Order: sequence, then C-alpha cells, then structure tokens
Amino acid sequence: MKSYRKELWFNTKTRRDYINITPQVEDALRESGITEGLCLVNAMHITASVYINDAESGLIADYDDWLEQLAPFNASGDVYRHNRTGEDNADAHMKRQVMGREVVVAVTNGELDFGPWEQIHYAEFDGRRRKRALIKIIGQ
Repeated sequence: MKSYRKELWFNTKTRRDYINITPQVEDALRESGITEGLCLVNAMHITASVYINDAESGLIADYDDWLEQLAPFNASGDVYRHNRTGEDNADAHMKRQVMGREVVVAVTNGELDFGPWEQIHYAEFDGRRRKRALIKIIGQ
C-alpha cells in the first residue's frame, strides 16, 4: 500500500468563499500514482469546510444564504459568547460544523469515483488569511 500527502493553500479576499477544488484533487491523484484506494480531503482550520456537491453557482449562493440565516455574522459579543474572547468568527465555527470537515472519495481505475454532478469544494467562512486543506490518498 502507498500513501500520498499534499496541501492546498488558500487566501481568500473575502470573509466567505466557495472554491471548487476538484481539479487540484484530481491532479494530486495523478501525482500519487495510486489507482485503487481512498482519497481524503479535509480542511485544516476550524472555520473552513470541505464538502461534496454540485458546482452550480445558484446552489452555492443558496448555501451561502442558508448558512448566513442559520449563523449570521455578528462581530459583537452580544450574540455569540465566543466573540467575547476578542474573536469575531463564532458564526464561521458554526457554519463549518454544519458543512463538515472532510470528504472521502473512492479511487477506482485511477479516478475519483464520483456520482453524477459531484465535485469537491473548499468553503471558507473566516477568510482573508492563509489557510490550507489536506489531501491524503492511500491505496495501490
């Protein structure tokens, strides 16, 4: 069995952003030389997420609107106790919890074994600083 590790780095210009990282994960898979196994992709920060869904722009906007309704940004400490510590990102922690930390995709015949329309996305909820996601591929 082989394993391969690669980091993807991000520095979004906005507080929230959604990035389709499928091409970068497919590149990592090719670099790994693994043709059968599993591919894990996870956000390495507690205010970002990795998830699988359609890359359709309307859906991504719907996610952003829905998440903002669930956990609206509010920098003051009167809404979120976490923000009383001097942080302003309590909403980002909650958005990450809803969207999840990681995805695992089967690798079959050297390709990510997706269902129809599935793509891997990195979601940033507290951006404007350097963050990363990890790709870990194991198999043969």
